[in-house]
Amino acid sequence: MRSVNASWELLKLLADPTRLRILALLLREELSVAELQDILGMAQSRISSQLALLRQADLVSDRRDGKKAFYSLRSGLPAAQLNLLRAAWDAVSPELAEDQSNLDRILARRRAHQEQYFNLIAGKLGRNYCPGRSWQAIGHLALRLAPPIVVADLGAGEGLISQLLARRVTQVWCIDNSSRMVEVGTELAEKNGLSNLTYRLGDIEQVPLPDASVDVAILSQALHHAQHPQTAVREAFRILRESGQLVVLDLKEHTFEKARDLYADVWLGFKETALHGFLRQAGFEQVEVSIVAREEGEPGFETVLASGVKPAVTGVSPP
Repeated sequence: MRSVNASWELLKLLADPTRLRILALLLREELSVAELQDILGMAQSRISSQLALLRQADLVSDRRDGKKAFYSLRSGLPAAQLNLLRAAWDAVSPELAEDQSNLDRILARRRAHQEQYFNLIAGKLGRNYCPGRSWQAIGHLALRLAPPIVVADLGAGEGLISQLLARRVTQVWCIDNSSRMVEVGTELAEKNGLSNLTYRLGDIEQVPLPDASVDVAILSQALHHAQHPQTAVREAFRILRESGQLVVLDLKEHTFEKARDLYADVWLGFKETALHGFLRQAGFEQVEVSIVAREEGEPGFETVLASGVKPAVTGVSPP
């Protein structure tokens, strides 16, 4: 691919209003062609041709997730190029206000789709089929835990795992962005007399817990519902104490497209290398990733277990 090596070349690209509008949107969020169509009100062919030019210029990268292609600003762009992009955006920001408003609408629609699904199945999750949820996989996760510890179950749903852990550990915090899930989980905790099991409404990408406040963080079949999985892993790192452990159970990358509509999945699972990368980039050490369960029937989901340890700060003199 040809790189944009000089500012004047970048300025040539930015001189086209459509390309500038696309880049302004991708500065904020990774988007599919269909979402760009919705925001910009343009034909797919026009958007695709402009994206091809931006890819050729090495300004934009794409990734495939099943049948969908998502586009984002290329990571690692030189500071000079980023500054020029932001300056161009600032210069015409009043003209781009409608695009940004449409982007907010698209992002709100993404969130509403997931919330609607989880509010609908609240109270039924333990009885309904859910990809990757099996006692075999949960057993592998439970073997990684030892009391007395403080646990954060991120994207907990009704808290199936936490209901079990709370009988042994010191404290369990269940975080979920579905208000109905939080209500149902709280009722179950009270019914079972689990005073050390607390539910909080919140997002796994912005966890409502203090820094360095838990010993173990769990993301069980939650990461593929995150808009930004890397952000969710970084949040887990933030709330963990030194030497604390993150344990992730999730689906291995698959091609069952219907999962998006059936289960409000944002990602069609993850490659083992991707999970490994998420943990390493967040700062975890002793990262391990392995397949722990395979389903016999179609579509044959596989479950991946990933774990990592937050390193202790070294070289600090005692008080």
